[in-house]
Amino acid sequence: MAADWRLMNPYGVLLFLLILLFVGIPVEAEVYTALAEMEELLETESVLITNLEGYIRAQENKLNFLKNKMDEYQREHSDASGDITTYVSNPINAYLLTKRLTTDWRQVENLMEHDVGTEFVQNITQYRHVLKFPSDEDLNGAAVALLRLQDTYQLDTSSVARGKLNGIQYSTEMSSDDCFELGRQSYVNNDYHHTVLWMNEAMARMLEEPHNHTQSFTKAEVLEYLAFSTYKEGNIESALTMTNELLQLLPHHERANGNKKFYEKEIANQEQLKKMKGDDGTDEMPKSDLPVAKSDPGVFDITERKAYEMLCRGELKPSPTELRPLRCRYVTNNIPFLRIGPLKLEEAHLDPYIVIYHDAMYDSEIELIKRMARPRFRRATVQNSVTGALETANYRISKSAWLKTQEDSVIETVVQRTADMTGLDMDSAEELQVVNYGIGGHYEPHFDFARKEEKRAFEGLNLGNRIATVLFYMSDVEQGGATVFTSLHAALFPKKGTAAFWMNLHRDGEGDVRTRHAACPVLTGTKWVSNKWIHERGQEFRRPCSLDEDHGEFAI
Repeated sequence: MAADWRLMNPYGVLLFLLILLFVGIPVEAEVYTALAEMEELLETESVLITNLEGYIRAQENKLNFLKNKMDEYQREHSDASGDITTYVSNPINAYLLTKRLTTDWRQVENLMEHDVGTEFVQNITQYRHVLKFPSDEDLNGAAVALLRLQDTYQLDTSSVARGKLNGIQYSTEMSSDDCFELGRQSYVNNDYHHTVLWMNEAMARMLEEPHNHTQSFTKAEVLEYLAFSTYKEGNIESALTMTNELLQLLPHHERANGNKKFYEKEIANQEQLKKMKGDDGTDEMPKSDLPVAKSDPGVFDITERKAYEMLCRGELKPSPTELRPLRCRYVTNNIPFLRIGPLKLEEAHLDPYIVIYHDAMYDSEIELIKRMARPRFRRATVQNSVTGALETANYRISKSAWLKTQEDSVIETVVQRTADMTGLDMDSAEELQVVNYGIGGHYEPHFDFARKEEKRAFEGLNLGNRIATVLFYMSDVEQGGATVFTSLHAALFPKKGTAAFWMNLHRDGEGDVRTRHAACPVLTGTKWVSNKWIHERGQEFRRPCSLDEDHGEFAI
C-alpha cells in the first residue's frame, strides 16, 4: 500500500511546540556580541540536527521501499525468464505481471517523483522565524574576534587551527574548509595579513586531507586569494610565483593573466617607478572581483596598542617597588552598619587611587541580576563625541542591559553597598548596567568621563560629568578579559564577586586622563560585569571641590 512508505512527520509537532514556546519573542541577529546569546545557537543546532535525522530517515525509508520492490520484481522476472511461455500461460502469473506493470509500477513511479524531504525543508524555513539563527554579520564578527584574539595574545596560526589556545587544547581541530572561510572573511575586511596566514593554513590542511570530498574550495581559489593578498602586503615576487602556479591549473584565467603582466612589469620597473601602473600604462591596479568591505581606522595609536596588548598578555607588571606600598585591609568608611561586617579592600594603585573590594557582590545576587538582564540585552553602544548620539562600534563588542534600582530589593542592596564603598551619593548615579561580552569580547581604551570637547555628552541627564566608576566582576574568566589602564601599566583580572573603584575626575573637576582603560578580549570563558557610573551632582559635600587637581585625595 502507498501508506507503507509514507511516515508521519513528528518534526511538524516539534515545530508547532516551538512556535507556541517562542511566539512573541523577537529573533535578533548580532549573537556574536554576547556569549549568553551564543549559547542559544546550540539549541538551534540541536533542533536542526533532529530535523536532519528525520530527513535522512525518510529518504532511507523511501530507498528501502524501492529496493524491496526491485528485489521482488527481479525474483519474479528471473523465474519468468527460465520458461517465458510456461510463465505467461499461467493466468495467475499473467495477472500478476500485468498488475506489476500497471498499478504497482505506477506506485513506484509516483514514489520516485515524490520528494519526501519537502516537509523537513519547510520546517527549516519555519524554524528561522522562531529560533535564533546567526547572520552573515555574526560570521564576520566571530571571525574578526578570533583574529583579534590571535593578535592580542600572539597565538600561532597552526596552533589555533589545532584547537589550542595558549598551549591548552580546548576544542577539536579546524578543517581546511574552516581555515579557508576564516581567510576569506579576512579578505572581505581588507585584512590581507590574516588572509595570507589562514589561506596558507587552508592549503596545508587541504594537502593533509587528500580524501576529503566535502571541501568547498579548490587549490586555484586559495592561490587567487594568496597571490593578491601577498601583493597587497608588498611581496610582488611571491604574488607572481603564486599567479604562475594558478595559471598552471587554469591557463585561461583572465584576471590572473592580467595580474601576471602587471606583476612582471612592476618588478621590471620597480627601481624606476614610484607609482605602480598597470600593463596598459594607466593607474590600474591588479584586479580582484572577490568581495571586500571598507576597513575600520585604528582607534588608538601604536604605542598605546602595544602597551594594551602586553598588559592583556600579562607581560607588563608592576615592579616590586611599585607593589611594596600597596595594602589590603578591612574598612568601615565611618558607616555604623559596616562595623559588624567591614568591607575587604585591596589597593591596586595609589595615584590615581584604584581599589578592589572583595565579596562586593554575592553569588545569589549575581544570578538574579543576570536573570533579569538576559531578556533586555542589546548591543552595547558608545556616545558619539560630536552628535552625542549612542551608536554601536567595532571597538566595543558586548551586549548590555540597564536595571533600575527600584526594580528589586537585591539591586537596592547592591546600590547601597556601592554607596558604602565609595562614600558617594547614588541619586546622581546611572542605572546599573549589566554587560556580557561576546566572542573575543573587548572594549578598547577609553575614558569614562566626558572631555571638554564632548559638549553633548550626558545631554539630558543634567547630572554633570562622571565623577567615579564602580565595576563589579560577576564571573571568573578562564583566560583574558582583564581591565587594563594603559598609561599606568596596571591590570585588574576578573574575580567573581569583586568590584573595582576609581575616581574619573580630579578635585578641580578636570578629567584624570590616567584613568584611560580598556577591557581585554576574552580568550576563553565568559565575562559578566556590571557597573555604576556616578555623576558629580550631589557630591559637593561628600567630595568637595578644590582649585588644585588633587589634595588630600580620599583615603578609605
